[in-house]
Amino acid sequence: MISKRFVIKRLLLLVPVLFGVATFVFAILHLAPGDPARVIAGQRASEQFVQQVRAELGLNDPIWVQYGRFLVDAVQLDFGNSYQIQKGTPVKQILRYKLPVTLEMALFGQFLGILFGIPIGLLGAIKQDALSDHVTRIGALSGISVPIYWSGPLLILLFAQILNWFPASGRVASEFDINPITGIITLDTLVRGNFAAFQSAAMHLFLPSVVIGIYSMALISRMMRSSMLEVIRQDYMRTARAKGQGSKITVMKHGFQNALIPVVTVIGIQFGTLLGGAVLTETIFGIAGIGTLLVSAIQVGDYPVVQGTVLMFAFLFTLVNLLVDVTYSYLDPRIEQ
Repeated sequence: MISKRFVIKRLLLLVPVLFGVATFVFAILHLAPGDPARVIAGQRASEQFVQQVRAELGLNDPIWVQYGRFLVDAVQLDFGNSYQIQKGTPVKQILRYKLPVTLEMALFGQFLGILFGIPIGLLGAIKQDALSDHVTRIGALSGISVPIYWSGPLLILLFAQILNWFPASGRVASEFDINPITGIITLDTLVRGNFAAFQSAAMHLFLPSVVIGIYSMALISRMMRSSMLEVIRQDYMRTARAKGQGSKITVMKHGFQNALIPVVTVIGIQFGTLLGGAVLTETIFGIAGIGTLLVSAIQVGDYPVVQGTVLMFAFLFTLVNLLVDVTYSYLDPRIEQ
């Protein structure tokens, strides 16, 4: 049973983390070269118009006033309006449509990584130095070593161009016009009962998820194997086997839960990395998610979008870490002490 005190304590610890990230983002963007007012007004705008834009944005105020206003707005999830990407559109609205795209891809990729990574790691530990162990270790090393910008085009070439099994890009076939509810297209198509669109969305999502899942699976299986090998050598495992308990029951009943703790850490860190590194996958598969949005915003100097996107990444990452801490507590209640 997870205590409320433990969860509240972890929630309170998120506050200084988010405050630090917000301060860091504000400082970096204000120290960076370039004038946001000039970017908005355009390079050929008159100095008078640029000064007018500066006044409207409050850029003439002292830095501590701007910082305080930024923090208050960030708490209210008000990141201002986009300068360049979608002029005049609130950043919150842009993120509302872009974030679910990346989140869906990362969730499916992580799901595939966990689904295959944990059993493969377990098999490698139980059958240590057997043929299956060598095969899975080579597979895991290959998965970690292969970068996304290589595995992505390779999968497109094989499954989309040669075999023609899956589409190469996009989120759903052009004949389907899905009115978003959550922004997660597989969920939206199911909610609306459009199973043909769901099948199309799942087919489009498969290759990007596999690309993400390969790296995740390799890392999880490696960690699961090493963690389980360490647990198997513990005295309580030998005692359980000495009492006549079967090896499979000993591993699953006494070893699996303890071996999961470091694996959960890797899954949490990995999920944050997937969100931050989604730009490569989105670019390769032509998916307009939050990763490509962030890169575009940096290129054109759209500071509100950059601020909002980075803070949203930080919030999600801290939320995932909170879930990891809660999972720790469930797996080993002594951690709460």
